[in-house]
Amino acid sequence: MKSAQTEYLRPAAAGDVPALLALRTEAEGWLHAKGTDQWSDPETGERAISKWRESIDEGRAWVVIGERGDVLATVSRGPVDRDFWTDADHPESALYLYKLIVARSAAGLNLGARVIDWMSRLAELEGRTWVRIDTWRTNSGLHSYYERHGFTHLRTEAPTHRRSGWLAQRPAGHLTLPDDLLPVWSPQRSEVPAQRG
Repeated sequence: MKSAQTEYLRPAAAGDVPALLALRTEAEGWLHAKGTDQWSDPETGERAISKWRESIDEGRAWVVIGERGDVLATVSRGPVDRDFWTDADHPESALYLYKLIVARSAAGLNLGARVIDWMSRLAELEGRTWVRIDTWRTNSGLHSYYERHGFTHLRTEAPTHRRSGWLAQRPAGHLTLPDDLLPVWSPQRSEVPAQRG
């Protein structure tokens, strides 16, 4: 019998920045060990902190909290990246998913898929057609991961000043794990909402 999941989503707060940077540093090491050069640039310092603080201040960064109150994953939504998406892509039709990182200690909990499902539901609620991503061009393992979770590769862009550019999208409302949805904590409530499904 499957035990009930206790993880939930909440907006990221300024106090989460050290945990977010720890997630990023851990992911860099894991990616390096897998033989990919993703995130091999020195962005873990002040630039990364600044970008995360901006996402937090604008309400675009979220964290997944575990049973012990620890940050198990993070995701951000962001504006359309004009290095990749053009007017012909109808950029307003999509929600743009960024910085999805899951702690290695949470591997096996399907948190990545559950977070993507949450973003997909959010996109549908906002009346959007797509959830879109751009990922590191050389990380074929990550490309396969997203394709297994319903994304279709559209094209690869290669601006000289960027290492990302593998572009994919998935229909808004598409759920990979409809019976394992992440609940969202609401500041209006003192408790986490009950798990559905």
